[in-house]
This record gives sequence, C-alpha cells and structure tokens, in this order.
Amino acid sequence: MNNRHLRRMAVTVSAVALLPLALTACSGDSGTSASEAGSGADKAASSAPAKEAQPMDEPFGPGCASVPKDGAGSFAGMAQDPVATAASNNPALSTLVAAVKQAGLVDTLNSAENITVFAPTDDAFAKIPKADLDKLLADKAGLTEVLTGHVVGEKLTPTQLEQGSFDTLAKTKLTTSGADTSYTVNDSSKVVCGNVPTANATVYIVDTVLMPAS
Repeated sequence: MNNRHLRRMAVTVSAVALLPLALTACSGDSGTSASEAGSGADKAASSAPAKEAQPMDEPFGPGCASVPKDGAGSFAGMAQDPVATAASNNPALSTLVAAVKQAGLVDTLNSAENITVFAPTDDAFAKIPKADLDKLLADKAGLTEVLTGHVVGEKLTPTQLEQGSFDTLAKTKLTTSGADTSYTVNDSSKVVCGNVPTANATVYIVDTVLMPAS
C-alpha cells in the first residue's frame, strides 16, 4: 500500500474518532441553553410585581381627609365607641350631635346594634334656613322623626348602596344609588365620607339633611 493510501486512511479514522466528541459538545451546549432560558423565564416571572387586592372595607370619599389621623376622632378611635359617642368626637358633626342630644336619642343610638347612620355634616345643616332649623330644633317630635329618618336598622355595605331601598327607624323609606366611591342618598344627598366603622354602627357622612317628604 503506497503512502497516499495510508494518509487517506489516517484522515478518515481521525474524522470518525472526532465525530462523537463534536456531537456530545453540541448536545451539552443545547442543554445548557435550554436550562438557562428556563431559568431566565422563572426569574422574570418571580420578579413580576404581584397585584394587590383593593381593600373594600375602608372609609372612602373626599370628606375623609378632614378626619383626624389619631385620637378619639380618628377612624381607629371612632371604631372603639358607640355611634353617638363617636360622632361627638368628630368636629364636622357638632350640629348633628347637638340635635341628637336635643331629641334625647343618645342612649337609643348608642345601645342599638348593627345599624347604619347617614350623618349630615355641619355644612349640611347650614343649608337649612336658620329660622327653619331653629323651629326644627325646638320641635322634639319633629326632630326625632328627621333624625331617625337617617338611621337604618342594619349595617349596609357600599355594595348594598349601589341600588337600594331601606326602611328607617322613622318608618320611612331611604333610597341609595351609585357605585365605587360615589353614592347619593334620596336623590339629593351625597356621601362625602363613607363606610366609617363605629362600635355598633356603620356611618356614611352626607352633605345634605334628609328631610321627610312634605
């Protein structure tokens, strides 16, 4: 056999010997790449920020900004007291508190269980002409009817207010409508701070006094 044939055989043997090594190397690279890709995907998934559930049981509305951050008049403080006492610690409800005392309803409201109070602000009472307001405050029976017309004998959630009709302690009907954080009571009064907890009631602070239908 001449030298040319010997060189060809050597080249062929070398190529055959190297082939498995090349295949192994390619297989290793492919596996590593897949692993790295999978690891990268896992990292991306784990680093994506989780969506936090929106709280549905917290006070809401623009009027809530005026509520003290701490103390007896804060949300935490009011949650510890029955509703008439809690209202007395809120400076925006001073006229309502005076009216409740005038009507002799403090004990009635404080001892009731699981009620909802639609509480008019001082600005709400200021919308009533002074002569009419003075006359109302001097009429205990009429005042009692007005105030108990703001109270429902069950705790109402914001969802129930979306389209609701409820019996009040004055034996009148109270209607609500709205969604999210915007609600109207009796088609006239807006909730300015809603879903406020007290020890025995849920309070929705409103911007207009709910007067009985004439």
